Amino acid sequence: MVEVYELWTVILSLIVVKLCHWFYQWSNPKCKGKLPPGSMGFPIIGKTFEFMKPHDAIQLPTFVKEKTHRYGPVFRTSLFGAKVIISTDSGLNIEMAKTNHAPGLPKSLARLLGENNLLVQSKESHKHVRSVITQLLGSQGLKLRMMQDIDILTRTHMEEGARNGSLDVKETVSKILIECLAKKVMGEMEPDAAKELTLCWSHFPKGWFRISWINIPGNGIYRMMKAKKEMIRILKETVLKKRASGEEVGEFFKMLLGEVEGGEEMISVESAIEFIFSFFLIANEATPSVLTATVKLISDNPKVMQELKKEHEQIVRGKSEKEKKAGLTWEDYKSMTFTQMVINESLRITSTAPTVLRIIDHEFQFGDYTIPAGWIFMGFPSVHFNPETYDDPLAFNPWRWKEKDLTAIVSKTYIPFGAGSRLCLGADFAKLLMASFIHHLCRYRWSMKTETTVLRRFILMFPGGSDIQISQDTEVDNSAE
Repeated sequence: MVEVYELWTVILSLIVVKLCHWFYQWSNPKCKGKLPPGSMGFPIIGKTFEFMKPHDAIQLPTFVKEKTHRYGPVFRTSLFGAKVIISTDSGLNIEMAKTNHAPGLPKSLARLLGENNLLVQSKESHKHVRSVITQLLGSQGLKLRMMQDIDILTRTHMEEGARNGSLDVKETVSKILIECLAKKVMGEMEPDAAKELTLCWSHFPKGWFRISWINIPGNGIYRMMKAKKEMIRILKETVLKKRASGEEVGEFFKMLLGEVEGGEEMISVESAIEFIFSFFLIANEATPSVLTATVKLISDNPKVMQELKKEHEQIVRGKSEKEKKAGLTWEDYKSMTFTQMVINESLRITSTAPTVLRIIDHEFQFGDYTIPAGWIFMGFPSVHFNPETYDDPLAFNPWRWKEKDLTAIVSKTYIPFGAGSRLCLGADFAKLLMASFIHHLCRYRWSMKTETTVLRRFILMFPGGSDIQISQDTEVDNSAE
């Protein structure tokens, strides 16, 4: 009996030693040089729960601010089971964006996108995808292919909201975005299939990319994976039916498949569908939320609303009856100077998530610290809130953009769409959609439904906060349209 007890004592002691060694190795990762300061937290879990805590929408996450104050602008930690370097240094963020190309994805997002997704494949496939997206969403593509569709869809949904007396901004923008992209990507879809596809989005709440990375029946990841499977089924069935009947698929889909010598397609239909799913997923994550926040910011600033109404009334008043029926033109969009100032300011003040996400592909020296290869790099746009760069940075002030280049989507002091080879190719599309929505909204009498103080927690927590009251009575006569 004594021998058995001693044996168990030895076994338990070895287990404790092993666990202690594992915890020590986790807390003190190996590196050829000196790692940035920080804490790795508990094994696997790391600092994930601290990082995920809700925070004010127009400020960087509390976790990032606290750790930056304690460790400096660059520190190490562990999130979502991965080793992470977090940076609020704008120079380092731009440099890492330019010199590293693989996207740094949390496990939950990587699982959703799939191992064969074109976004995370080779440089060649990524180059092909970027070329195709540029054709669709570049300025020329927007002018020739998207402008009219965005305008018609926005006007249609706005009129429907006015008839109902209210409109959910986030939900409406999501519908406009998906309907517009689906038509270009997939061609005309059967009404039932389009409805099913739209319903699947209800399983992707705001911040889905940051929730639990463990797939357990009933939890968020489980529901999203199930929704992903259903969405891919719908997309695949739509493509196969169109091909079987000889019907044309969307122009984007045809460009995505491409052709090489001998008539063979550059990528498989399955890979193309995986990418289209990811394309919809990522596009639908950011734009509706940012535009909802923009509407709230406008609502809270009467002078901004007044200036916008003045600009958009002028656009309509300058048109003939025939031009009114044709809707917004590219020239109208380019004339929306103050609207672009509002959009730029909204993007600046609401960019509180990391805008540079990379897997570090080579060791990098930053001052006395070594940033090791293989870690995930998260660059936060703290420069957007730097009082040395922007006066009173927490104030929503579109006039700060007066006489500045409103077409620029990235600079050393402005990175809402990231930078480098992974610069968001949908940036111009997002700005066009936002401008179109603001244009049509400004022609109605509207107000936010809920009384809220400044934009605290507005992006992260949306309990009914994206509803507006909208009246069929317009500020400018719409009858000709």
